[in-house]
Amino acid sequence: MSAATAIRMNQLPNAEIIIIGGGAVGCGAAYALARAGRTDILLIERADDVGQVTTSQGAGLCGQVRDSAARIKLAMHSVSVFRELQQSDVKPDWHEVGSLRIALSEKRVEEFRGLKRAADDAGLEAHLVDNTEAKRRWPLMDFTPARSVLWCPSDGWMTPRCVTRSYERACERMGARFATSTDVEEIIVKNGRVTAVKTNRGAAECKYVINAAGAHAYHIAKLAGLELPIVPVRHEYYITVPMPGLAPDLPCFRIPELRLYGRVRDGGLLLGGWEPRSRHLDPRSFPLSGEPAGVEADWDVLDGFEKSLAQLFPGAKGLEKSFVGKGWPTFTPDGRFIIGESCRVKGFVMAGGCNAHGISGSGGIGKLLVESLLDRRPCAYVKSLSPDRFTETSWTWEAARLEAARVYETYYGV
Repeated sequence: MSAATAIRMNQLPNAEIIIIGGGAVGCGAAYALARAGRTDILLIERADDVGQVTTSQGAGLCGQVRDSAARIKLAMHSVSVFRELQQSDVKPDWHEVGSLRIALSEKRVEEFRGLKRAADDAGLEAHLVDNTEAKRRWPLMDFTPARSVLWCPSDGWMTPRCVTRSYERACERMGARFATSTDVEEIIVKNGRVTAVKTNRGAAECKYVINAAGAHAYHIAKLAGLELPIVPVRHEYYITVPMPGLAPDLPCFRIPELRLYGRVRDGGLLLGGWEPRSRHLDPRSFPLSGEPAGVEADWDVLDGFEKSLAQLFPGAKGLEKSFVGKGWPTFTPDGRFIIGESCRVKGFVMAGGCNAHGISGSGGIGKLLVESLLDRRPCAYVKSLSPDRFTETSWTWEAARLEAARVYETYYGV
């Protein structure tokens, strides 16, 4: 009987650290903390298994090229974690196939040169390649419109649910415990410090609560008396039926001007993108006990993705769609994670607002959490992610929602 099964049947145990949320971020946080020697962990998830909610909706791409060395190193750490877990018996299904980032304008060419410099500074292998080389790596793609292509050989993709299960198994081996089918009802705070979490199965005492509750991270923060602008924004992608020539080892691709990304999935094409006019929610519009509004496939948006891709991949146009992925990843007004302990409520720690990097960045986010909690002098980047930047300043929900939506809509800097 697994630790998770045992806890489903019994009273919740006390723990030094309680993590709320069993998605990639919560499980990745548990893994990072356990690896750092803090194994007295209880992870609480209200679904009957980890990785069932926002994580299960993810496309699974993992790219490391960013605009700063600090962000690149964070993504590189995630890849190192996926490689490590891939050697275990429960694998994250990590496929290091590389990625092609395709520029269609001179402005984007200049950006790619800057990205290449940032990669060099961070020690990430990346190359600006010509269209012939790009075509060799993705034979079905027409690179005639491409002005530049940035190749990163260590990028890849994973299966999101497999990532959380891999984290869970590794954590249990180190002594962490998981309690599924458990609803959080109250964060108990005494004298300005977290002391316990009350659930539908009783209360568990703790020293730290880590809020990794995804689309419900706002509600969990509210239980601790914090108002944080964590905005769910709709995201969609589709998968086609299998197509000849779509080999499983083809690289992922990103086309910033077209707002598109893609990869091979089960012999078909997974294609997603960033809507220019996003649909977003006020998290106050649904309760902790409920769910965000259901997402129906928006074929105007999805057909637009297909039409845009036809400029470079006409063979994919008109393929039957076998699956539509859709959900509510959360975004913040400034496009940065919310990570770290609150100055208002000691012991209450945020791990949310991941701006669609929750799965791919889960290893790095765990590293940031460890640094924020255990390092007496966290780096400036970690400090910049603190929840205090919102709780100690003035902002409005109307502006926060618009700004978070803007972060989504300009994901590729369009």
